[in-house]
Amino acid sequence: MIPHNRPTIGKEEEDAALRVLQSGWLAEGEEVKNFENEFCDFLGLPHGHALALSNGTSSLFLALQILNGNNKKILFPGYVCSALRHAVSMVNGTEQLVDITPDSPNISINEINKNSHDLSIIPHMYGIPINFQKMSNPIIEDCCQALGSKINNQFVGLQGDISIFSFYVTKLMTSGGQGGMLVSKNKEHVDAARDYREFDLRNDNKSRFNFQMTDLQAAIGREQLKKLPNFLKRRDEIFNIYKKAGLNLLDVEDKSIKPVRYRAIIKTHNPNQIIKSLNDADIKSIIPTEDWEILGPATNFPNSLKLSRETVSIPLYPSLLDSEIDQILSVLMRK
Repeated sequence: MIPHNRPTIGKEEEDAALRVLQSGWLAEGEEVKNFENEFCDFLGLPHGHALALSNGTSSLFLALQILNGNNKKILFPGYVCSALRHAVSMVNGTEQLVDITPDSPNISINEINKNSHDLSIIPHMYGIPINFQKMSNPIIEDCCQALGSKINNQFVGLQGDISIFSFYVTKLMTSGGQGGMLVSKNKEHVDAARDYREFDLRNDNKSRFNFQMTDLQAAIGREQLKKLPNFLKRRDEIFNIYKKAGLNLLDVEDKSIKPVRYRAIIKTHNPNQIIKSLNDADIKSIIPTEDWEILGPATNFPNSLKLSRETVSIPLYPSLLDSEIDQILSVLMRK
């Protein structure tokens, strides 16, 4: 079967992992530090403005901690990964759920402005960035699905007070299955998060937790980061092949926005029929966010509910072969 997702791993990652295994040091060390600095280089930030962590959810949890989210009203969309809800719960935050923009997977700016809250989490869904202005309350920019995308020629991750990234195995790059990064232009935020991460290296009674990334993960992440531009180029090529074939894909028209192709999502009134046809041909496709996954009563979020019922995500990743693309299109283009 052609899987819906597949990591793109090569000899470079194997050699990097072996280098660490043979070094005798597997825990957090120089590989993690180098990965953080190289991530800063990618985004155009000074060294010291990125913090490697165990996963994207721990990055979000620490961001909420640093921005004083404990027991606060935290606004985020209902059409989103459940990890946001878990992190908010861990800081005893009160959810302020809002809807997305019509025909877009991203949060509605109007909903943000008209709902009272103490801080907000703004995700760039499916690799499509959302352009938002600085607001009076703190913003956590969720870039887990949008690493490398740009707004006005600037990488996402530089608009919010703190930004988070994920290196889970199905994301745009991976650090070996899990991993995350916390980033901020304000180095004080990163230093505060670093203090939480170094749970066993402080002589005080402050509560901390082990959110560390290992050198083994970081070594793989460093090789993936080198390949990321080519990964994104290949994803863009596949997306354009689908689009030129006539597929009605979820996209953005704003020329100031340069998305990355994290997902190829077909807009359709018959999602289950498409899923069945592809499955019969040994091709895995999914509904990207099903109606039961919407946080809160789905009927309260009509735009989210509509998108969940009228979309199908098909395979899109760098290791997808041309022959596999042809096979996918042969099913989808049948009359």
